[in-house]
Amino acid sequence: MIVGERIGQQLGDYRLVRLLGRSRFAEVYYGEHLQLDIPVAIKVLNWRYIREGAGKFLDQACTLAQLEHPHIVRVLDMGIEEYTPFMVMNYAPYGTLRERYPRHTRLPLKTVVTYVKQVADALQYVHDQMLIHRDIKPHNMLLGLDDQVWLSDFGIAMLSHSLDASHPGSPDFEGTVVYAPPEQLQGNPQRNSDQYALAVVAYEWLTGEWPFTGTFSEIAHQHMFDLPPTLRRKGLDIPPEVEKIIMKALEKDPQKRFKNVCTFAEELEWASIGERTMLVQLQPKKQFRSPLPFVVKASYIL
Repeated sequence: MIVGERIGQQLGDYRLVRLLGRSRFAEVYYGEHLQLDIPVAIKVLNWRYIREGAGKFLDQACTLAQLEHPHIVRVLDMGIEEYTPFMVMNYAPYGTLRERYPRHTRLPLKTVVTYVKQVADALQYVHDQMLIHRDIKPHNMLLGLDDQVWLSDFGIAMLSHSLDASHPGSPDFEGTVVYAPPEQLQGNPQRNSDQYALAVVAYEWLTGEWPFTGTFSEIAHQHMFDLPPTLRRKGLDIPPEVEKIIMKALEKDPQKRFKNVCTFAEELEWASIGERTMLVQLQPKKQFRSPLPFVVKASYIL
C-alpha cells in the first residue's frame, strides 16, 4: 500500500484524516470520531507483521487500554477490520520530544530533570503493573499541554521490530539499539532496562550525542562491553554528582543501577538542586555600605 493511501478511509467509528508518521510496521494517522468529532491518533498496523498473532494483539491491546496514568498516552479503542488491526489513542497536539529537540540539541539540566521525572513516574507505574516498556526514546515521548510528557508505544512486545530498531541477527531483541541496555540486546529485558534507556536519553539531551555510535553490531558491542564516554569528555560542564548519577544508571549490570527508575529520577533532581544551592551559597556576600557619609570624629585624630 502507498504511504498515506488510507487518508479518508474509515476504521470502526473513526475517519483517518492525515498521516502523522510511519514505521516499517505501522502508520499513525490523525483521526476523528465520526459521531463525537473528537481528535484522536490512530495507529494502523501492517497485517503481515502480526497475521499469526491477531489474538495476542487484541489481548495485549486490552492490557494497554487498562493503563491509566497522567504521563501515559491512553489507548481508547482497538480492533481488527478487514485484516487491518488498529489502535486508537489520545492525540498529542505538539508532537514528540524528538521533533521538538532534533538530534545534537543540548538541553539545560533543569529541562532534562523535568522530562526525566515525568517519564520515570510513568515507567514506575508501568513496572508496578509488572510490565516493561522496552523502547524508551524521545520518539516515544509525546507532548501535551504545558509541556506535559506522555509516554507512548507500549505495544512493542506485540509487534515486529521497527525499521530502525531491528536486526536479522538478533531475533530476541526488541527496542532501538542506540538506547538499548546489554541485557535487552541479549533478549533478557528487565524493569531496570527501561532505567538504562532513560539514562541514555538524558545523556543525549545533555551532550547532544548518543553514548555509542556505529553500525548495529558496533553499537550493540559497545553497550555490552565499553564504558560510555563521560559527560565531561563530551565537552559538557556538568556537576560531578549529576554525572555520577547518570553513569550509575548506565551500569552494564542491572543490579548496579538504582533500585528503580523513580530513584534514578529523584537522585538526578536532588543532585541538580544541590548544585544550584551550593552555587548560591558560594556567591560572595556584598559588603554593607551605609548610605550616610563617613565623618571622622575629632577625638580620633592624633
